Amino acid sequence: MIRDVVQTTLDLVSRQSVTPEDRGCQVYMDAILGPLGFNNESMVFDDTTNMWSRKGTDKPVFCFAGHTDVVPTGPAERWKYPPFEPTIADGFIYGRGTADMKGSLAAMLCATERFVKDYPNHKGSIAYLITSDEEGPFINGTTRVIDTLEARNEKIDYCIVGEPSSTVNTGDVIKNGRRGSLTGDLIVKGIQGHVAYPHLVKNPIHAVAPVLAELASTTWDQGNAFFPPTSFQVSNIHAGTGAGNVVPGAVEVCFNFRFSTEVTDQQLIDKVIAVLAKHDTEYDIAWTFNGQPFITERGTLVDAVVESIKEVTGIDTELSTAGGTSDGRFIAPTGAQVIELGPENATIHKVDERVNIENIKALENIYYATLVRVLA
Repeated sequence: MIRDVVQTTLDLVSRQSVTPEDRGCQVYMDAILGPLGFNNESMVFDDTTNMWSRKGTDKPVFCFAGHTDVVPTGPAERWKYPPFEPTIADGFIYGRGTADMKGSLAAMLCATERFVKDYPNHKGSIAYLITSDEEGPFINGTTRVIDTLEARNEKIDYCIVGEPSSTVNTGDVIKNGRRGSLTGDLIVKGIQGHVAYPHLVKNPIHAVAPVLAELASTTWDQGNAFFPPTSFQVSNIHAGTGAGNVVPGAVEVCFNFRFSTEVTDQQLIDKVIAVLAKHDTEYDIAWTFNGQPFITERGTLVDAVVESIKEVTGIDTELSTAGGTSDGRFIAPTGAQVIELGPENATIHKVDERVNIENIKALENIYYATLVRVLA
């Protein structure tokens, strides 16, 4: 009997795997993959459970990557249906993680089972890289597994990350790259005092204003054929004692760059430091590097996915690098071809998250057709 993608989604969503918890999702996946000939390896790093599962020893290695953790539900009483009691209604499956990304995991498992049964002597290897730390701080998840694989010279050639890339119908958009992300936490220092005695104070808000104005108006690059121009955005500003007659002693500013391959993280840092120096600013700054930009150009993987989407849905897919970061940023630097393909993303992280049943059925068929094109 061929496994049903809807029931598999329901089984996974019913497990309350709020990040970094896995709550048995990977054990469930192991139980499906083991009988198919996969060697299942659990890698636990601190609070994070990861799974590296592989069938075969030959190259190329075709990997499905994803995460079992989900974001918190928010107030459960605001949900139409209990968030961890997945419910089918109006052609959708409702529940936390249906779209991000347990529907994708279910489609991967069902496509793999079909493929292995149809092509028992397929070439290469099939692998799964699954983590419970994608929605959290991403410290002990995919990046640690990749470090382990690199240390033993175990390489991934082709990787599909099951992030919800689609807009309306499965396959209308795939991500063949992502922008880099760099966050700065800036503290500009001043001298606190009474607003009526400006000669006795140094207002850090006044000091940082021209700095932010210059950074916000800077053209960092022009982008390229794959990426839009690098963007600078301030996300948080905090200052003040709460009183209207007190100049604060410091202002805290958090900002973020989403950057293209036309600029490096070090170039961005150097420019920010130069602007701060230009305005004679007294400051402390801490940087958080969230990942380099990556791009997978047309080739074996992209072509196979594009052709499979056309075969299954009739859609001419759009290649995109828009959106946030994903764990693909840890896999691509090893030399792997990486794309992201999953169901519609309209309700991810929201109350009443849901996935269209026909979309996850189509996703299973696309994954299967891609395996056939690459490994049959």
